[in-house]
Amino acid sequence: MTVRELDAAGITEPALRDAYAHCRRLNARHGKTYFLATRLLPVERRPAVHALYGFARWADDIVDSLDAGIPARRRAADLARLHERLQRGLREESSAEPVVLALADTARRYGIDHGHFGDFMASMRSDLEVTDYPTYDDLRAYMHGSAAVIGLQMLPVLGSVAPREEAAPHAAALGVAFQLTNFLRDVGEDLDRGRVYLPADLLSAHGVDRELLLWSRGSGRRDPRITAAFRAFEDLTRGVYREAAPGIAMLEPVSRPCIRTAFVLYGGILDAVAADGYAVLHRRAVVPRRRRAAVAADGLVRLTAARAKARAARRRTVSTEPPARSVAPGRCAGTHPAPRAVTAQPLHKEIR
Repeated sequence: MTVRELDAAGITEPALRDAYAHCRRLNARHGKTYFLATRLLPVERRPAVHALYGFARWADDIVDSLDAGIPARRRAADLARLHERLQRGLREESSAEPVVLALADTARRYGIDHGHFGDFMASMRSDLEVTDYPTYDDLRAYMHGSAAVIGLQMLPVLGSVAPREEAAPHAAALGVAFQLTNFLRDVGEDLDRGRVYLPADLLSAHGVDRELLLWSRGSGRRDPRITAAFRAFEDLTRGVYREAAPGIAMLEPVSRPCIRTAFVLYGGILDAVAADGYAVLHRRAVVPRRRRAAVAADGLVRLTAARAKARAARRRTVSTEPPARSVAPGRCAGTHPAPRAVTAQPLHKEIR
C-alpha cells in the first residue's frame, strides 16, 4: 500500500519515499483512529497526511514521554532542536531528518502556511511549563497551536468546494473537538504527567480541584462531583463538534468520507466515556471494535459513491467537449501538413 500511495502522489526520490514511509509507520502505530480514517482518502493524498501526523507525533512524544528519567531541560533542548530543524527544513525544503523532510515536501506541494507549524511548536513548548488552565479561554488559546492549526494544515490537502476562508473556521474547530475528546479520554494519564487540561473554572463549578482528581486516581474510588464535571466537559466538547460539522460539506467530495469517519469515530469516544460512567480517571474508554468496523464500512460506501460521481462528472466533461475540427487533405497542401485529429483526454487523474 505504501508504494501505491507514493507512486500516486508522484513521490519518486528514494530518500523522500523513505521519509514518507517512516511517517506512515508512525501514523499506523500511534494514531489508530486517525489512520483508519486516512485510509478513506484518495490514495495520492495520504502521504501528506502521514507527514503532518508524523511530525505532530514526534513533537508530542518529546513533550509527553512518561520516562521520569528525562529531565525537563533535556525535553526543552530536544524540542528546541526539533524547532530549529523544522525552520531550516521549511526554508531549504530539505532535511537529513526523515520526518522534517516529508513535512517540508508536503508544505511545498500543498502551499501550507509555515506559520501554522510555528504556532504548533509554541503550544508544545508551553506544555513543558504550563500544567493547568484557569479558564476555557485560556485552554482555547493553547489549543489554537496544538489542535486548530492541525485542521488548518489539513485543509489544503483535503481540498474544499467553498472558499478556503469560509471552510477554515470549521476545520480549526474539528481539530479542537478531537483534542478536547482526547483530553477527556486521557485525563488520568495526563494527571500522571502533572497536567490537568480540563479548565479549572469548569471543575470548580462542580466542586472539583486537582487534589480531588489525584485522590480519585490514586485510590480508585469515584466521586459524583467528578462525574458531573466530566459530563459538563463532554457537553462542552459536543458543542465544538457542532461548530465543526458544517465544514464537512465544504470539503471536496472525495475527502468527505475520511473526515466524516474521523468525526464519527472521535464522537464515539465520547459515547464510550459516557457509557462507562465517566470512569476515565481509572481506565481508558475504548470504542468497540464492531462499532469501528461499522463506521469504517459506512465510510467506504460513501467513498465509493463519491469516486463514482467524480468519474461520471469527468466523463460528462469529456463528452461535451467539441470534437476536433477535421481539415480537408488538400486544404493546407504545400507548406504545411494537414493537422492530425485531437483525441480528448480526461482533465484529471482517476481517483483511486
